Amino acid sequence: MQPERPDYPGLTRLKESHNPRRRALWTTLVYLVAGFIWITFSDRIVELWFPDARMLSLVQTWKGVLFVVVTGLVLFTVILRQLNKDRVLLSLQSDQRRALRRRERQLTVLMDNLPGMAYRCLPDEDWTMLFVSAGCADLTGYQPEELIRNRITSYAALMDEEDAGQVAQEVEAAVRKDESFSVEYAITRKDGRKIWVWERGCGVLDDDGTMVLEGIILDISDRKQLENELEALATRDSLTGVLNRRECSRVLIEELERARRYNRPLALLWIDFDHFKEINDTWGHAAGDSVLCSISSLLEDSVRSVDTLGRFGGEEFVLILPEMDVAEAEETAERLRQRVCNQPVALESGHNIRLTISIGVAVFPDHGDTLDALCAAADKAMYRAKKQGRNCIAMAQAVQPVHNGFR
Repeated sequence: MQPERPDYPGLTRLKESHNPRRRALWTTLVYLVAGFIWITFSDRIVELWFPDARMLSLVQTWKGVLFVVVTGLVLFTVILRQLNKDRVLLSLQSDQRRALRRRERQLTVLMDNLPGMAYRCLPDEDWTMLFVSAGCADLTGYQPEELIRNRITSYAALMDEEDAGQVAQEVEAAVRKDESFSVEYAITRKDGRKIWVWERGCGVLDDDGTMVLEGIILDISDRKQLENELEALATRDSLTGVLNRRECSRVLIEELERARRYNRPLALLWIDFDHFKEINDTWGHAAGDSVLCSISSLLEDSVRSVDTLGRFGGEEFVLILPEMDVAEAEETAERLRQRVCNQPVALESGHNIRLTISIGVAVFPDHGDTLDALCAAADKAMYRAKKQGRNCIAMAQAVQPVHNGFR
């Protein structure tokens, strides 16, 4: 980020007219012309005016003195004019230096007080830094001299390899269109901590015609964290941390479409806690919340990473099991029921609570081929498990094929 020099048109003209050779030739030429004119015309005029030899000799003597005086005045005038121009030139140069120093101080103060890092770099694979502001230390942990010309490390080395490639493509596209670019990516600081940054810049031509990038890089880790928290609030249950009803429904729709496209099974477990109201009435709602969190964590830890657990409301949870047929779904449901039954929940008061669950199991396409049908089948199966005495599982009823015509 180099400051531009102030533009002084008069200074440029003075510099062009004050070439040393040109000035010496000009002074010499003036002297020769004045001497030639004096020698050529003064002798003839004196001879015409003073025919007497004695008077002519006296006049010639004074003419020589006058010649010295005249040529001296001419030289004085020429030199004075040149020195005046030199004074103006020096004054302009002094003003330019003061203005340049003032702008450099302003730019230094601005750069040092930026919340991030200003930079000037080459658009090569290393993002070779030609200049970085003092904010480099706070942003990356490296001192400016450690990054400039890749002395210790390159800026590209701080970026993830995948991010570096994507950023390079976006920057190249913007520079090619002569537009500014704005990108977000993660970097790893010198202390090993990963942060998110936002970069804004543009491509400019250097004095020698080389393309360079200039811009600013800001730490947006706090903003990213806030975005993640807002995203979690929009998709996660605030108490248990599992998916909320809306996000779980979206995942179920996607998994159902995938199962239908590839003709694969999809299991849905509808889970309800038994006698949960008694826990709230006996131990309080805080204890009930603790039980919900503990059991939801237990369920999540007991299934595959591709499976999805969500809270549909109250003490009702659903578990989406891709690529799982009827027999596997029934076995998984029974395993979860037993694990919850055999795992007491410890309260802050020191008491242990044993809890049971009832599970309804439905599998696509055996028990329904649409979202509503599959959810209704699993819900009805769960209520059937309740009627059967709780702490058990129930399979949904198979869909009866529709026949047209007479039997």
